[in-house]
Amino acid sequence: MNATVLAVLLCLASAVAYAAAAVAQERLARAAVARSAGALLGNGAWWWSAGLNAGAALLHAAALRYGPLTLVQPLGALTLVAAVPLGAHGAGRRVAATEWRGTLATVAGLGLLLLPASGPAPDDTLTLAEALAVSGATVAAITLLTVRRDVRSGLRHATASGLASAVASALTQTVAVAGGRGGALLSVRVVAVALLVVVFAVGGMLLSQRAYRGGLGAPLAVVNLANPLAAAAIGMILLGERLQGGAVGLLLAVAGALAAARGVLLLTRTAPGAAPAPAPASAPAAASVPAPASAPVAGRVAV
Repeated sequence: MNATVLAVLLCLASAVAYAAAAVAQERLARAAVARSAGALLGNGAWWWSAGLNAGAALLHAAALRYGPLTLVQPLGALTLVAAVPLGAHGAGRRVAATEWRGTLATVAGLGLLLLPASGPAPDDTLTLAEALAVSGATVAAITLLTVRRDVRSGLRHATASGLASAVASALTQTVAVAGGRGGALLSVRVVAVALLVVVFAVGGMLLSQRAYRGGLGAPLAVVNLANPLAAAAIGMILLGERLQGGAVGLLLAVAGALAAARGVLLLTRTAPGAAPAPAPASAPAAASVPAPASAPVAGRVAV
């Protein structure tokens, strides 16, 4: 089987597993508001979501063994395609039209970003110094993104999760490729980079679970936007992966970024997925009370 085709198939399987894990994490994140972290760790659903994440990560790592970083990472946007309807089904509702438009715009934008940035890399591994530099810069960026707590902290945690996952993937590719070369599996570089992979993979999962407390659609879209963009930057700056197509490729990349940003904005306008609240039980009683003469025709009930 062609290596690129195998990489794509592995990405599809990874995306489905990540989607199921994201839906489970979103439910757990909501429960975390009322429960302690210790209670969640004792919950079988938490370990189930962690297992799904681990399985998806292994499939993703296998895809990175056969395909370049700039091909594999954008295909992760398929997670969004699967997770939005799965999340709606779990909440007992239909997928809103705005959610579909936001999802499709995000995926289409990432597809446009994929076209010019899929050139093969002459060197598909990071040196130990490069891995440590990327890790340090990413930790600093994550700290800046997550230090504040406000209404936008969920999206910032999602961005941080995307950055962590992108770095984990770049480091995973180094372990998969360099470790597969004769006698390199137990080298200092491979072992050190493998430890960094674990740190960023677990950190990305915890950051995403924090982000999902405000809902699934918008944070997951941000994760799937920040992840391939950061991975593409690493691939082109450090691994020598090329932007194909010249000026046309650049225009496609810009158009893709705008479309993906539009999709994320649409998803941020979608409610988190709770069912509409029933009318207050006191409303009928209040309606039977005669309104004062000065009240407007449409009566207002104070809640």
